Amino acid sequence: MMAIYCAAKVFTGKEILSNHSIITDDTNIIIDILPQERLHKNVTQELPVYPFIVPSFIDIQIYGAGGKLLSANPNSASLFALKDYCLKGGAAFFLPTVATNSYAVFYHCIDAVKQYWKDGGTGCLGLHVEGPWLNPVKRGAHIESYIHIPTLDNVRPLLDYGKDVIKMITLAPEVCSNDVIELIQSHHIIISAGHSNATFQQANEAFNKGIKAITHLYNAMSGLQHREPGLVGASFLHQSVMASIVADGYHVNFDAIKIAYKQMKGRLFCITDAVTETASEPYPHTKDGDKYISNNILSGSALTMAKALQNLVNKAGIELEEALRMVSLYPAKVLGLDDSLGKIEKGYKACFTALNNQLDVVEIL
Repeated sequence: MMAIYCAAKVFTGKEILSNHSIITDDTNIIIDILPQERLHKNVTQELPVYPFIVPSFIDIQIYGAGGKLLSANPNSASLFALKDYCLKGGAAFFLPTVATNSYAVFYHCIDAVKQYWKDGGTGCLGLHVEGPWLNPVKRGAHIESYIHIPTLDNVRPLLDYGKDVIKMITLAPEVCSNDVIELIQSHHIIISAGHSNATFQQANEAFNKGIKAITHLYNAMSGLQHREPGLVGASFLHQSVMASIVADGYHVNFDAIKIAYKQMKGRLFCITDAVTETASEPYPHTKDGDKYISNNILSGSALTMAKALQNLVNKAGIELEEALRMVSLYPAKVLGLDDSLGKIEKGYKACFTALNNQLDVVEIL
């Protein structure tokens, strides 16, 4: 059935249009975007007018919600709780994430995603596996006893079991062989460099081999130094790599976000990196104001994507249109989904977030 959505402002992914309506078909695809005066000539019923309609947000790194950390509760119910949390923050799509853990936990999380899909769950785009193939020097809150150098014999079974589920893997490229990198890439899984102590040269070599993303820029990686620019410096200069960032003011200072944005522009995008309160080992997360602590180390955030958007605009000084792309179009681009998500354009999926003028979420449409 055709549907019509009217708004005082519509952000298409390219520009903000005033007093426009979006028309979708019965397959939930956008078929037209029209000025409201043209629409009203053919529509007799009164339609609600939202303040601001934008492409729905996409969060590609989030660990749990509602007291259900996915790694501690690897089941469909945890993912439904995660979905509800994401929707409240304007994100219709998400990549549930599991941090460095036992292989058994990774397998259980893969099963949870499969079951969620069987149960009719929507919005989950797959699984993001963060670790365990990290550099222990930059482990952050990850558990060192699980971190190790990968071999083909422990990578291949995980990739085979996670076929069509695992969409992204965060690893430290300097601890992984070329054979391991190539094997992961052969499964069409996005590799993101993170928890890494790579030198500038090692980082560039990794990017040139097809690693196209960076996990939570600045955090748990070799920093920008005047004699060794590290992974941060390589990210700034390489023209194809994209980087996620946690815009909560705790993981990254807002002025550092400004600096990164000036260097990277459309290559920088937002994640929440959000966790939830839990006493379960090995990652007991305790809320500390607007952030979380695990084993006395800063772990995840308490962000929603809507709050990240507000912080980008109000605290990092990024213009609204670009901030909106950082929570929608640019994450879609990283996942290779920017031909169907992240824009309000003919042929794209009809999935919108309605905001008020303060950028609070009104409704997912």
